[in-house]
Amino acid sequence: MIDNMEENIQCTDELKEECGVFGIYNNDDEDSGRVVYYGLFSLQHRGQESCGIAVTNDTIVKQYKDMGLVPDVFNSDILDKLTGKIAVGHVRYSTAGGSLRQNSQPLVSRYLKGALTISHNGNLVNALQLREQFENEGFIFQTTIDTEVIAYVIARERVKNPSIEEAISRMMSIVEGSYALIVMSPKKLIGCRDPLGMRPLCIGKRGKSYILSSETCALDAVGAEFIRDVEPGEIVVIDDNGINSIKTHCGKKKSAVCIFELIYFARPDSFIEGVSVYESRKEAGRQLAIESPVDADIVIGVPDSGIDAAIGYSEQSGIPYGKGLVKNRYIGRTFISPTQSQREDGVKIKLNALKSAIAGKRIIMVDDSIVRGTTVARLVNLLRNAGAKEVHMRVSSPPFMWPCYYGTDVPTRDKLIACNHSVEEITKIAGLDSLAYLGVDKLGELRLGADFGYCDACFTGNYPTNLPPTHEQEDKDNEVEIRKSPKFTIL
Repeated sequence: MIDNMEENIQCTDELKEECGVFGIYNNDDEDSGRVVYYGLFSLQHRGQESCGIAVTNDTIVKQYKDMGLVPDVFNSDILDKLTGKIAVGHVRYSTAGGSLRQNSQPLVSRYLKGALTISHNGNLVNALQLREQFENEGFIFQTTIDTEVIAYVIARERVKNPSIEEAISRMMSIVEGSYALIVMSPKKLIGCRDPLGMRPLCIGKRGKSYILSSETCALDAVGAEFIRDVEPGEIVVIDDNGINSIKTHCGKKKSAVCIFELIYFARPDSFIEGVSVYESRKEAGRQLAIESPVDADIVIGVPDSGIDAAIGYSEQSGIPYGKGLVKNRYIGRTFISPTQSQREDGVKIKLNALKSAIAGKRIIMVDDSIVRGTTVARLVNLLRNAGAKEVHMRVSSPPFMWPCYYGTDVPTRDKLIACNHSVEEITKIAGLDSLAYLGVDKLGELRLGADFGYCDACFTGNYPTNLPPTHEQEDKDNEVEIRKSPKFTIL
């Protein structure tokens, strides 16, 4: 046994979160725990609140997880004890109220057929209804996350069906929403994506071992070869016989890959659905330069996810690209800090202006998005105080107008600045000389010619699934309040 390690319960994420999952089926007698550790380290950008690793050798599951970053949670002594043929890991962040160790992943459960371990990225839209059904049947929940609902559905279906993969297939007919899952049973590693393919998951190979990962950058980090993406609706089963694919749920619905993976979430060196994230973001910048040109002396990007689009804007416009903002590398992404006050504190110490590069110049500042509006005014003040003559902002995504229910921390409409202010008003509030967003009709260009459907509901309100019943009413109420209330500032 491992000190402070849990063989049993605990789990994952709450509503509106983004996470990273990684798993290995080890056929090379390698150190599985350490391979997952390096995989999670490379997925740290997807979640900086908690992390965990679980390993198994047939009947025994060993697990360690805690709040914090991957290198802070794990050390050599812990990893030395995380040995086993199969291993899965998870990095996580949550919204306010869900920042608890008990909600960290992987989720390890025990039931009639043995141990079931799940790492989950995404959110279900019918989790509350399913949870209510289970509670009425006497089930006890030890977390507040929908991953535990998934575990109960799989366990119930496994008792009635001959294999874990059949149980997962049945689960996919019951739950609705977004999910990229890695499931570890005593003898199998299984990956699956929801039928819309909203969250990414790919397959890699390292020697004789197989790997599942949220992003291809993690495959590169552990020296694995990218094989392919898991298809929307596909179940991939890895065991001693190799890989088996189950496509019962494939092709029944048009795919709806989260476009925000290309805009913000994924690392620039990753490929999503075969598309280079770096080149996609450059294309967003090029489209901005075509749609919203402005005379200026220098184009700068807001570190880090605005930089690639800024390069694209520079290349298209012919205006030189330069470094205008310096990032404190030891501060996490303010967008994924769990509370508003933490986001605001993070902005204050995260960035500083490079005075020698911007003094006396007309600046085009490119960023990936404006959500609540927390950061914009401070960035403009930084640049003005450093001597910028003009500050023009270009955003490589459309205005956020609707909340996300599929695993992205896009808040309710009353907290979205674009719902409460026009572009002209935001320009004035933030102290900008001009502001322009990427057009919704240009989002398809980010696919760089690849043929897959994408979800843009946070920009358009065109949701690809049913919504949670409580949220449907909340959205209507919020929309009424927005119309009734006077304009207000969220900066």
